[in-house]
Amino acid sequence: MNNPETISVDTNTCPQVVPFFDEPTNTFSYIVKDPDSNGCAVVDSVMNFDYASGSISFDGADQIIDYIVKHNLDLQWILETHVHADHLSAAPYLQERLQGQLGIGQNICVVQETFGKIFNEGTEFARDGSQFDQLFSDGDRFDIGQMTCHAMHTPGHTPACMSYVIGDAVFVGDTLFMPDGGTARADFPGGDARVLYQSIHRLLSLPDQTRLFMCHDYCPNGRAVEYETTVAAERESNIHVHQGVSEGDFVSMRETRDNTLGMPHLILPSLQVNMRGGHLPAPESNGLAFLKLPINAFS
Repeated sequence: MNNPETISVDTNTCPQVVPFFDEPTNTFSYIVKDPDSNGCAVVDSVMNFDYASGSISFDGADQIIDYIVKHNLDLQWILETHVHADHLSAAPYLQERLQGQLGIGQNICVVQETFGKIFNEGTEFARDGSQFDQLFSDGDRFDIGQMTCHAMHTPGHTPACMSYVIGDAVFVGDTLFMPDGGTARADFPGGDARVLYQSIHRLLSLPDQTRLFMCHDYCPNGRAVEYETTVAAERESNIHVHQGVSEGDFVSMRETRDNTLGMPHLILPSLQVNMRGGHLPAPESNGLAFLKLPINAFS
């Protein structure tokens, strides 16, 4: 990573964080509320997708909408930590009903170029990030109510991974898991285990008490689902990257482990939808939208 911005955590501001768990994909979405106003953001929403039937629904997104409406909140941002490979985004559905700006890291353009080629999308698919309202660069500031928030570029899992520093809370996407879950894989196109290590150490350089919120939890060893930890806990006991693990040892472990992993169940539909900001491909002449199944693209 080249000359990352210095980002300060506001340990005196404690946003209210409300988690929503999508059990089929082990994904957490969050409402993040400014403690001093009704301003809020939604991080990493989920659109329900049944692979066998090709049907979509919005049960999880409706729960988020109901909460926002019930508590008279003002949805100002819909934030994506990255182009997810394991669930489909519900961002357009939320935006249609509650407005709010849709934001992602500026390297979405790199991801769109890569997967636009894999899915043979042609020139009609824009690869400039224009499906999103805001493309964040490292260190960019934005407001949720009266809170000043920061975008922190944390690539490695994907080139476009962005963590969001909101008061004393950081939403880390797939970069880190709970301490007993380790770290994200780095073998997708554009991933890099060495860069991931550097991103993680950037996160772990934040103040000890900084709250970290996970995008996924796979409940290792059968424990109950968890979503929140701290920088201090990760630094002390993360099974892959605790204090004392060298970059070389991490890269060796991560690459060896990644070679044993299968592809996420929803990777093919997820990438096609999420690189479009959560939109489906345009309907064809019969009025139906179609997703492609490229053969051996990830074998």
